Order: sequence, then structure tokens, then C-alpha cells
Amino acid sequence: MTTPDQEQQQEQRRVDTVVKQIKARAKETDRLVAKAHHDTDIIQKNYGDNNSVNTFEVDDRIETNAELQQQKQMVERAVESEAILNRQVGVLKDLSNSPYFGRIDIQDDPADDPERLYIGTASFVDEHQNFLVYDWRAPISSVYYNGTLGKVAYQAPAGEQTTELLKKRQFQIDHGQINNMFDTNETVGDEILQSVLGEQNDAYMQNIVATIQKEQNDIIRDTYSDLLVVQGVAGSGKTSAILQRIAFLLYHSRASLEADQMVLFSPNRLFSHYISEVLPSLGERNMRQVTLAEFLSARFQGLTVQSLFERYESDQQAPATSAAIRDFQEGAAFMAQVDAYCHQLPADKLRFTNIVFNGDVFFTRAEITAIATSLPTAMQPADRFLAIKNTLIKRLKHRIDHEAQADWVNEQIDQLSDEAYHDLLGDKRRGAFQSLDDEVFYIGKQIVTKRLRQVYDAIYNGYFLDTYEQYNDFLAQVDCPAAVTETDWNARIKAFRAGIEYHRIDLIDCAPLLLLRDILTGSGQNRRMQYLFVDEMQDYSLAQLLYIKHAFPLAKFTLLGDSEQALFKGIEQPKQLLERLRDAFQVRRANLITLNKSYRSTLQITNFAKALLPDGDQIQAFTREGALPKVMIRYDEDSALQGLLTEVHQQLEHTHTVAVLTRNMADSKKVYQFLKHHTVATLMADSDRTMPQGVIVLPIYLAKGLEFDAVIAYDISAQNYPDANSVGLLYTIASRAMHHLTLLSVGDVSPLIVHLDPTLFTIEHQVRV
Repeated sequence: MTTPDQEQQQEQRRVDTVVKQIKARAKETDRLVAKAHHDTDIIQKNYGDNNSVNTFEVDDRIETNAELQQQKQMVERAVESEAILNRQVGVLKDLSNSPYFGRIDIQDDPADDPERLYIGTASFVDEHQNFLVYDWRAPISSVYYNGTLGKVAYQAPAGEQTTELLKKRQFQIDHGQINNMFDTNETVGDEILQSVLGEQNDAYMQNIVATIQKEQNDIIRDTYSDLLVVQGVAGSGKTSAILQRIAFLLYHSRASLEADQMVLFSPNRLFSHYISEVLPSLGERNMRQVTLAEFLSARFQGLTVQSLFERYESDQQAPATSAAIRDFQEGAAFMAQVDAYCHQLPADKLRFTNIVFNGDVFFTRAEITAIATSLPTAMQPADRFLAIKNTLIKRLKHRIDHEAQADWVNEQIDQLSDEAYHDLLGDKRRGAFQSLDDEVFYIGKQIVTKRLRQVYDAIYNGYFLDTYEQYNDFLAQVDCPAAVTETDWNARIKAFRAGIEYHRIDLIDCAPLLLLRDILTGSGQNRRMQYLFVDEMQDYSLAQLLYIKHAFPLAKFTLLGDSEQALFKGIEQPKQLLERLRDAFQVRRANLITLNKSYRSTLQITNFAKALLPDGDQIQAFTREGALPKVMIRYDEDSALQGLLTEVHQQLEHTHTVAVLTRNMADSKKVYQFLKHHTVATLMADSDRTMPQGVIVLPIYLAKGLEFDAVIAYDISAQNYPDANSVGLLYTIASRAMHHLTLLSVGDVSPLIVHLDPTLFTIEHQVRV
């Protein structure tokens, strides 16, 4: 019988053998990359040389265009091939450092010999096509994550398979050396989790395939649900699981799914940067990422769209909109009213506008209305709009034919150079017309068409429908609930009009206005997207989620968040949310997965954070020891800032990054103005995409989804966090900290903390002289 030391020596010999083969493959791949890069350079140079040829004769131009298109495709293929090889180099580099993290011994049939499979971040086969490492996403690898010793089942392309799991072994391998190795019946033993989670954080999230828990694996491998809702407490690994889910789906559906057919709605740009290295570390391309503000701004070009953060900041002074109106306008019933209004809208109630060219009316509002009213009343809104566009384009072409024979056009033709004349002929050849008059008429049409391009664009883009006026008309006839008074609703309509006048739009109006525009014009939908992910879903209104569902009608949705971290609205129970979403989204296959165990913070920080919540006892803390959170009390702003500076210096002795979190941007600016004179500090804004090391100062809403080694919460006073409405804010702040949490109060501490069990934290009072 072999001893544990002998076992580890045997395993180390296998690691050495596998790493040797990986490095040999990496060397060969490096050679292929260099060759591919050389080939790409030659093809691009040829393309560039040919592209600069200035041809005049039409025959030459046609032939050259064909050659250029062919060479362009060759360039694209060469660049793609080089990119694929570069990704392979990255995967092999990671594997040579740590080829695998798990081993399972399985036996399909008692009469067969057991199989020994090693699991890593990517597959690796030897020259005889034997698997030395299995990709963690392969069907058989789910046994490692979900199975306990004994009979286990797993999903394979051929259906459910069963096998006997005889052994599950876990490794920590670094630089090709086994640092830790043990057998377990669990998914990932606490010993490995302690080690991985105890490491200091940097500017990027790490991929967690070696430490995926069973409930996270259920999220990752769900290919059935049309709507998957993940409710996870702070630090439960929900964002990590979603990124691994994306990687899994790209592997599982690799024949039919590309990374750019997935989109992730991120809470802010900092978060987008923070998670940006996870998928590349697994050899996958990043999916598209967008914030809600970016998504809405792209659809409202020419308008300044209010962001969630801007609304939060303005609400700190006084909410511009009553809670009753927000509940109504951000709900499913309001969106249903928009839909009904659009489908019942008669043609003569459409708010058309004149199409203007060079200051003169080209097509009148009355003319467009007459076209609309002449169409069958039973037409769907989008079909009606398309019919109006087609009629206007036909009339425009008729006007072009008429104008092509005008005197000014003939004069312009006479003044054309030979080259300009040939450019207007385009693909047509001289002699292709029956007469010279036909050729001149064709050239004239080209000149007029170019001149009237602005009119064509206005028709094509649907600018003849004033959707803002149409939405205003909708608001005027909305059926309001009893909680919304007529006076308040009229004020809301007035606020919308005033905003549009100054090229601004409030967040509350974005989703319903976009839905109205899309239904009436038949635009705005992307049918290419297959999967859509929304992080921090609790910060989205149901109206916004419904519009996103409308905008990506064929996508399967994964929504993840933590109802306890609702910074911008009240807390909602996950099951209630799932029921509302399932009904609103009208999906058959909806699934809710709840993650209650927090891995991010030390036991002491998690216990403090969960004590803030009324139902915090549902959160399970991971047993990683650390110091108790510290509450510092100072009685004036000057001493508070001095205390902050002292604490910052102390924390910087232990960590690279200290985050000073405040309730709002005004407090962040005040803190930053003080700190920058005493230490290197950075004030983070919504526009920032990268997170530096050192001292960073930011309002809590920009820290959503992020984690920091050390967090200092500035001014957790009773004035700043007076009542239960502030619970979500304080909980979110506390749960950002991994290893050290300090809460500094200017004056009396928030009652939310005063009422906690005093053994959960330490207090440092200012000594009053």
C-alpha cells in the first residue's frame, strides 16, 4: 500500500510528464504564430499596395474591386487564424503552470477497469489523441462538481449516463509543482477554498473553475431554462458562476453560438473591466458588455439620458418623482398600456412631422397623414409604418425622375470632369444605354439622388414620425391608479416635455418611450442575440427588463442579483420576483437558484454584514478567520478626516488597495480633496473603466459587484444612515470588504449599527478633551 508521500510523488511525476508535453506543444504553437504573423504581414502589404492603385477605366476598376474583395477576405482569414493561434498559446501557458486541478476515478461497468480522468481549465490531448486533461466543461467533468462517491449520473449528448465514482482528488498546482493534494467526497474542500479565497485581490476577477460549488455548477450547466434567475447573497460567487456559465455555453453550443451572440448588462464600467480577464483566461472570447446607460444612450442619440447614478444622486436631495408614480411607470401594467395604445392607435392620430430639405417642406405632415389614413385600418403598426415609408420613397423617386431633367442638372453635367462622370456611371458602361439622352438622364438622376440623400435618409430612418409627441399624447390619456393624483401626473407630463425641450430624458421614461417607438416603427429588435445576462438585476425596473426582453426577443435570459443590495428601490423577495418576471416575460421554462453561502469576506465581516439585515440569518458565512470590523467615532469633520488618513496608512501596510466608500459623490469628492494632499489617491467616476492600486475613493453605487482587500466606510453616522431605508446601502458597503472593514462615523453612529450585537465589532472612540 502506498503512503501519502508516495502517492504525491507519483502524481508529481505525472504532472512533470504532462507539463513537458504541454511546453513542447506551446513551442510548436509559438512557431506557428510567428509564421502566421509573417503570412498576415505579407497579405496585408499586398492588400495595401493594391488598394492604393487609382484606376480610371471602368473595366480596370471592376477587375480591381474583385481582386481587392478577394484579398480583403484573405486578410480577414489570416488575422483570424493568427488570433486563434494566439489564444491557444495563452491556454497552453496557463496549462503549463497548472495543468489540472481535479481527478476522478470512475467505473462504468464492474467488469471494466476503472478510468482515471484529470480535469483542468482546458482539454489537452497527446499526439495519439489520448486525453491527458479534460476540459472542466466536458459532460463527464460535471461528475467532479456534482457527484459524491458512489453511483452518479451526468448529462451527455446521448442523454443521461451513469457511472460509479470511486475517487475524487483535488490539487493545487503552481509552476508545475503540487502544493496541495487530497481526496474528498465534497465538490471542493474547505482547505483549498481557504487558500484560494485568502489570496489578496487585484484589479481583475479570477476564474474560479477549480472551486466551483455544486449550486454554482447548477447555474453554469443550465441549458434548459428560458429565464434563469439567480438570487445570491453578497460574495456568493454569482458573478463568477455567470462568467463560467458563458464559457460553458460557448463550449456546449460551439457549433451554433459565437461570443458576440451574448450580451452582459454590467452595473458600471469599472465592473466591466474587473471581469474582463475571466473568459480570456479560459481561452474564450469575451461576450459583449454594456451598461444600462450605454444601451439607452445608443437608442436615444441626440438626447442626454439620465443614468441610474444621476437619479440616485438627485434623490439624495429630494426625489423629483413620487414613489407612487415610479411604482406605476416602472411596472408591467404601464408597459402593457403602451402596447395597447400602439395597437389601437388610428392612423389620423399618428404625430407626423414635415420632411424638410434646405429649409423648405419637401413632404408635408398632411400628405403623410393622408397616406397613413388610406391604408387598411387592420394593418399592424409596423406594417403600416413600412407601407408609409415605401410610398414616400416611391414619391421621392418620382420627384428625382422629374428633377433630373431640370436646367440646373444639365448645367452641372456639362461641368463634370471625365473622372467625375465615370464615378457617377458606376458599374454602368458607356454604350450600355440605348441613346445618349438615356445616359445623360441616368447621370442626372445620380446627381439629384445624391443631392436629395438627406430626404431619403429622413424617410428610411422614420424621422417623419415624432415619437416624443406621440409619447406625450400617450401620457395624456394614461389610465392612472388611485395612488397617483391628477396633479402629480400632470406635473410628470410637464417634466417630460421640459426635458425633451432641453434634449434630456429622465430614466423613468426611457423604457416605455422606446417600446412605443419600436412597436409603431417596427424597429429596435435584435434577433441575433441568443443569450442575455443582467447583473445586479435588483437595480432594474420591471419596465426596463421588459424592454430589454422586447429588444432581444429570441434570447434566453439569465438575471442575477441580490435583493438585499437594492440601493435604488425597496427589497423584493426572490420568489415573488421570479413569479412577476415569469408572467411578464411569458416564458414556460423559468428557474430560480438561490445562493446563500458567502465566500468573499472573513467570517467576522460576513457576520457583521448579515446582522444588518432583518433576514440575515439565512446567509451562511464561510469559516475564514479575520479581524473584527472596527467602528471609529469622531465628533467633527477635521478629526474624522485625520482618523481616516491614519486608518488608510495602516491598511496600506497590509494591502495594495484600500477603498474608501461613501454614500454619494459629494462625500467622495470631499474625502478625495483631503486625501490627495497626504497620499496618492484616486477619485473614481462613472466614466472610469480601470481601477488603480493604492487608495481609491468612490460612492457605493460604483462599487457594485466589486470586492476590495480593505474597505473604509466614511461617515456611517445617524445623519447619513438614519433608518431602515438605508439597510441596503450599509449592507452593500460592508459586503465589499474581503479582509478588513473599518466604519468611520462623524458624530453619532447610525442606529442600524448601534442596535447590533456589540461582540460583532470593536469601537474606537475619539478622546474628548
